[in-house]
Amino acid sequence: MPSPLRISIFFLVVTLVVGGGHLYLYRRLFRDTGVSLRVRRLGAVVLTSLALSLVFARVVATQLHSPAGDALAVLAWSWMGVALYLGLALAAFRVVSRVTEWRRSRRSGGAPLSPERRVFLARAAVGGAAVVAGGIASYGVWRAFQPPDLRELAVRLPGLPRTLDGFRIVQMSDLHIGDVLGRPFLEELVRRCNALRPDLVAVTGDLVDGTVKQLGPAVAALRGLRSRSGTFFVTGNHEYYSGDVPWAAALETMDVTVLRNRHLTLGDAGGRLDLVGVDDYGQRDRPRGYDLEAAVLGRDPARPAVLLAHQPRGVEEAVARGIGLQISGHTHGGQMFPITALVDAAYRYSAGLYAVGDAHVYVSRGTGFWGPPMRIGSPPEITSITLVA
Repeated sequence: MPSPLRISIFFLVVTLVVGGGHLYLYRRLFRDTGVSLRVRRLGAVVLTSLALSLVFARVVATQLHSPAGDALAVLAWSWMGVALYLGLALAAFRVVSRVTEWRRSRRSGGAPLSPERRVFLARAAVGGAAVVAGGIASYGVWRAFQPPDLRELAVRLPGLPRTLDGFRIVQMSDLHIGDVLGRPFLEELVRRCNALRPDLVAVTGDLVDGTVKQLGPAVAALRGLRSRSGTFFVTGNHEYYSGDVPWAAALETMDVTVLRNRHLTLGDAGGRLDLVGVDDYGQRDRPRGYDLEAAVLGRDPARPAVLLAHQPRGVEEAVARGIGLQISGHTHGGQMFPITALVDAAYRYSAGLYAVGDAHVYVSRGTGFWGPPMRIGSPPEITSITLVA
């Protein structure tokens, strides 16, 4: 579990952001629109309740994993997305209103707007913002529940034997099986992966948001995956929230090989490659966390190597240790605009394929979603990577 200090800082930041955002919504939706005192008070109560639901949504999702708890969590996550776009739309309409008012004031010699006119414009802005935010959020929900895109690419792996030319790795990442996405979603993904006839299936972390007891029956659908070399898994940060040790043991019973800071050699005398797996980079200071040195210990550096790592971090160190391809996830590609731009700024490798010298790193946008059940500007994906000699 995260340390008490990290939990405290997280809740402080979330409280400030959520509180400030909902205060802004209150001002635009109720204070500026000239509604009665009774309506303003009711609006304050509703927005305060919605703000608190965002702060405690994760607690509800993990501690009250029941139909009622799931429904409350989905309501909170959905409001998060709607509130984001409602706030952005209101801000955009306010900028337009200010510019329009300034231009009118210049033409009329500085005469101020009447109070009635201000209220009318504020109400018009609320109506327009509600339409815009509702449309964007509805599209985002629709896209999130559509089948993931199939992203196919060929990657040249240094040192790959000719006999392994065309070796296909199918990657799923950040499925976040939990309060919204369950077994039917996972069974459909298994069907789609099997249709690609992979040589290997890689699940690069954040598979679950809940305990083995809660989600084990749903995740057991992974037993249906079929590939020549098997299914392999590395932990993400959400596995540590959900119980990394119990999940590692449970997945091994589901025909999934868990690579925790270790490597395996695949192939035969005609051609081999090493598959390396590390735990989540964010847990590198823990006794049981990211340890690339342990993962490559005893590996023949002459063999080509593929690294499964949840976060697209430590790439340069991995390349220096002979890794020819790192396959990661974690970022979701931002999941929702404009968070997509923030993720691009925060991560050197945020989504897609990047060259690092002669090596490469591929970062998936994720197959499921976390938080708001929405995907806007960053569609979900299943990735098929063909290794080229």
